[in-house]
Amino acid sequence: MSSPLQQDVKRRRVFYIPGYDPIHPRRYRELYRSEGRTQAGISGYEVALIGRQSGASYGWQVTGRIDGTETEAEFDVLVWSDIVRESMDLGIAQTYALMARTAWTYIASGTLRRLMRLRKGPVIAALYPVGMLILQAVVALGAGALAAGLAAILMGWLMAQFAPGIALAGKQWLAATLIGALVAVALLKWFRKIDNRLYVYYLMHDYAYSAASKGANPPELEARMGVFADQIAEALEADVHEVLVVGHSSGAHLGVSILADLIRAGRVPEAGPKLAFLSLGQVVPMVSFLPEADRLRRDLHDLAQAEEITWVDVTAPGDGCAFALCDPVSVSGVAPAGKRWPLVISAAFTQTLSPKRWKELRWRFFRLHFQYLCAFDRPGDYDYFRITAGPLSLARRFAGRPPSKSRIDGAASKYRSMAP
Repeated sequence: MSSPLQQDVKRRRVFYIPGYDPIHPRRYRELYRSEGRTQAGISGYEVALIGRQSGASYGWQVTGRIDGTETEAEFDVLVWSDIVRESMDLGIAQTYALMARTAWTYIASGTLRRLMRLRKGPVIAALYPVGMLILQAVVALGAGALAAGLAAILMGWLMAQFAPGIALAGKQWLAATLIGALVAVALLKWFRKIDNRLYVYYLMHDYAYSAASKGANPPELEARMGVFADQIAEALEADVHEVLVVGHSSGAHLGVSILADLIRAGRVPEAGPKLAFLSLGQVVPMVSFLPEADRLRRDLHDLAQAEEITWVDVTAPGDGCAFALCDPVSVSGVAPAGKRWPLVISAAFTQTLSPKRWKELRWRFFRLHFQYLCAFDRPGDYDYFRITAGPLSLARRFAGRPPSKSRIDGAASKYRSMAP
C-alpha cells in the first residue's frame, strides 16, 4: 500500500451505477451521508456532503479531509431505476409465467449447475424467489380449497335447515368454488403487498431481467448505457485528477460494458484524468454464463487487458448474494493472454466488522449485500469513503496489492462466444 501522504487526487468525479433497484437515487445519497459520518468518526477523518439538484443526473458533492489533505469529489448516480420499475410492472400471473421461463433458461442451458460450482450462496439466493412463489401458490390454493370446502358444508347445512328438498348441488358447488378462488387470489395479492419484507417478487424480476434475453442487453438498457458512456466521456475531458466508476451488484456488469465501449472507441484521452473502475458485490456470472451474453463476454475480455484503466473487484464470502472472490473474467472463460484486470480482493466482513457487528448483520443477507457502501468498525485496506473522497487514486491506493489467495479463477462457463 502506498503512503497516504502521496496525494495524487485533489478533484475526483465519481459515477455510481446501482444494481437492479427501483428505489429513488436519493437513497444512495443519504446512505453515503450517514455511513460516511459513521466511518469518519471511527477512522478519524472528515467527510462533508452537500446535496446537488442541478445537472443532467442526480448527485452530490463531497469534501474529504483525510490524512492532512483535502479532496473534492462530485458524485453522479447513473439512474436506470425507471427501467427497473417498468420491468417489474407485471401482474401475479405474469410473474409466475416469468418464473417458469427464467427457471427453464438457467436449468436447460446448464448455467445453474455451473454457477453452483462457483458459489452456492448466490444460486440459493436466485432459487429463493422460485421456492417462495411456489410455496405462496401452494398456501393460497390450500387456503382456497379449505374455504371452498367450508363454504360448501355451510351452504349445505343452510339449505337443509331452510329449504329442505330443493336440489341445488350444482349451484352450491359453483358458489363454493368461487369463494375458494376469491380467497386464493386475495391471499396471493396479500403476499405481493408485503413483498417489501419478503423480496420475492423483487428478486424474481431481478434474475428474470437478464434471463429473458438469455444474457443479451434489452434495447432500452443499451440505449441508457450509451447515455452513461457520454456522461463519463465528458468527465474525462474535465479538469479532474480521477474519474472513478463504481458498479454495485448488477451495476458491475453494466460498468464493464460501458467502460469497454469507451476504451474501444478511443474516448479515454491519454493526457486526461486517471480512469478507474471499482466493482462491488458483483454478480457477473449470473449474466455472462448465459447463452447469448456474447456482448458482456467480449467486454470482459477487452477490459481485462486495457492499459487505460485500473479495475479493482471487491467482494466478501460473507455476502451470500455475490459471487465472492470469483474473478469475473476468468470464470467466464474469456481471460486474454495479456490479462491485467481485475485485481480481486476481499472486503473480509468477518475481519473488518467486529464480532458484535457481524453477529447483528450475519443473517441480514440483503443488508450485507450493501455493506460495501457502508462503514466498517474495523476497516482494512478497503474503505469506500477513503477510495471515493480520499487523496489517493485507485491505482495508487492498491499499487502492489496482491490479489486474494482464495480467489476463484478457473474457467467455468459453458458459453464463451464473444461474437460481435
